[in-house]
Amino acid sequence: MTEREDEMLDRLPTDEVQADIYDEEGSIRHDFLTMVGAAIADRDVLYLRQTVAKLHESELGHLIEAIQPDQRHALVKLLGTDFDLTALTEVDEAIRMQIVDQMPNAQIAAAIGELDSDDAVYILEDLDDEDREEILAQLPFTERVRLRRALDYPESSAGRRMQTEFVAVPPFWTVGQTIDYMRDEEDLPESFTQIFVIDPTFKLLGAVNLDAILRTKRQVKIETIMHETNHPIPAEMDQEDAAQLFEQYDLLSAAVVDENERLVGVLTIDDVVDVIQEEAEEDLLRLGGVGDEELSDSVRETSRSRIPWLAVNLVTAFMAASVIGLFEATIEKIVALAVLMPIVAGMGGNAGSQTMTVTVRALATRDLDIHNAFRVVRREAGVGLINGAVFGCAVGLVAGLWFQDVSIGGLITTAMMINMFAAAMAGIMIPMILSRAGADPAVSSAVFVTAITDMTGFFSFLGLSTWWFMS
Repeated sequence: MTEREDEMLDRLPTDEVQADIYDEEGSIRHDFLTMVGAAIADRDVLYLRQTVAKLHESELGHLIEAIQPDQRHALVKLLGTDFDLTALTEVDEAIRMQIVDQMPNAQIAAAIGELDSDDAVYILEDLDDEDREEILAQLPFTERVRLRRALDYPESSAGRRMQTEFVAVPPFWTVGQTIDYMRDEEDLPESFTQIFVIDPTFKLLGAVNLDAILRTKRQVKIETIMHETNHPIPAEMDQEDAAQLFEQYDLLSAAVVDENERLVGVLTIDDVVDVIQEEAEEDLLRLGGVGDEELSDSVRETSRSRIPWLAVNLVTAFMAASVIGLFEATIEKIVALAVLMPIVAGMGGNAGSQTMTVTVRALATRDLDIHNAFRVVRREAGVGLINGAVFGCAVGLVAGLWFQDVSIGGLITTAMMINMFAAAMAGIMIPMILSRAGADPAVSSAVFVTAITDMTGFFSFLGLSTWWFMS
């Protein structure tokens, strides 16, 4: 046996590698990455097919993100038809587009035909119109119609997220007919928990859980055991609103209907979990003013996504600076003010960020509405006053001892109370006002809250000091 054959044999997958490719911290093991990288470099198709091709779609997605950019295309090319296109639903959009752009449309079409419709739509929706149409043209007629119908719905809607494969039967069928149909029919979803009941026009009448089918005698008609569908979801509904219904009513799946209440698909819990994660990540990123940035984005794309809100922050910074300029004479005479005023503004900014974060999240989950808004505002006002008094007294004591001046200690205590109260009010009122106006509070709140706390902090501390020392 040659040395090269020995290396290839040593690289063959072991049960340990197949069982777990992650280390204790949840990252892909370094030795596994090294073996995969070596196999790609050596064009070791045998190893890649026996190891990488057998990974779960999420594991394959993590592997694709972990390897070098130039290795990704080589890996896909070497795996060929053994590459699971579903893995691309687990990676960043930039990486997905990088891989798809380098794959022949014929290969994509062949792989799309093996995917669930929701995964297929997830990949197709980001392609150019010309490539998308070329791929769809290569699919069977029925599948092509299903995918086009899903792609016609708005982005981030339930219609885009739904799976068009489902089981539907007429109400006059018996349980026995339904069971025989599910045994004989080949074109069924891989897994499902409900059977939907429809009339001849596909209008949704109800649903039957699989456990009810198993517990009922064969001669019983479906209409006698069906129940009203739990919260059917309009196809045009925003995916975040659909996720709210799943969370509120503990749903595992839900029928998706068009404007005429005809059954067009089903939304399942696995897709909703992805939606919840995406929306949470989106809110978190927007609170930081970074939009839809991803780790795989280039330097240019990342810089471009961050510039707009940095520019807005710059404008508000000049506004805060202009407040300081109003009290230039006071600052020149009392240097201690220049040392202490950033403390007032900084503490207010942190307090405002705390309140704003809680408020934005409460608005997103609909825990905060017109019915409890006054109670929450009153609570935050109390928190602002208490925290302002506690930290104001602490800072006032330190400042008084530091500069040997009781007046400065008292002034910064008062200013701190005023600013932390203003921060609490800004942190809750600004997101509520923006939400009421139809704007996304996650995007716009931070910069306005920071501006208000800075200006209020500077104005209250410097204004009180000017009144006390200069009058």
